[in-house]
Amino acid sequence: MTFEEIESRLKFDEQGLIPAIVQDYVTHEVLTLAYMNRESLQISLVEGNTCFFSRSRQCLWRKGETSGNTQKIIALRADCDSDALVVEVKKAGPACHTGAESCFFDELYEDETLKSFSLTDLHALIDGRRTNPVEGSYTSYLFQKGRDKILKKVGEECTEVLIAGAKSDRDETIYELGDLVYHAMVLMSDMGISLEDVVRELAKRHVIDHKVKQERMK
Repeated sequence: MTFEEIESRLKFDEQGLIPAIVQDYVTHEVLTLAYMNRESLQISLVEGNTCFFSRSRQCLWRKGETSGNTQKIIALRADCDSDALVVEVKKAGPACHTGAESCFFDELYEDETLKSFSLTDLHALIDGRRTNPVEGSYTSYLFQKGRDKILKKVGEECTEVLIAGAKSDRDETIYELGDLVYHAMVLMSDMGISLEDVVRELAKRHVIDHKVKQERMK
């Protein structure tokens, strides 16, 4: 789709602006809310990195032009009214000028009974137990014992998943899958593998599978 085609489908406000919600394409965390005009949108699409329009300075600004914290655009979507954008990005460094990963860090309210959890948070916690061991922490214990111990636990949990699945016990299988995912993430941390690395590998397979299906349909 050309820029002209994209532009024609969008509704800019009376100032010629459209709000752009920037989101991490791996974690789906909302990073910031900025604004684009037609020129900054075109620059973003041509260069492949986010460029916004500053309402306070009344000028264009490329994200990371001074800090180096750029945002590579992975996908661009419009809402149902075509008057707002979601920009999925791969970020190089914090999104906020304060140094925070996201501009939305001032927590005002959260229902404790439904407190959010993410694999990203778990991975960060596991990494922290590796770099800063905590006495009595099982995760730190695994790192202290080394790679062989971690691999042994991953193997044991694989077996537990197979046993639970063979019994068709849904609850037990979920429980054992939780153990397997956790220990697999300990191995990832030990080997310097990020969630993004795994997502990228899965995405690559999806693209290949999609191309194969297209070839078969010809």
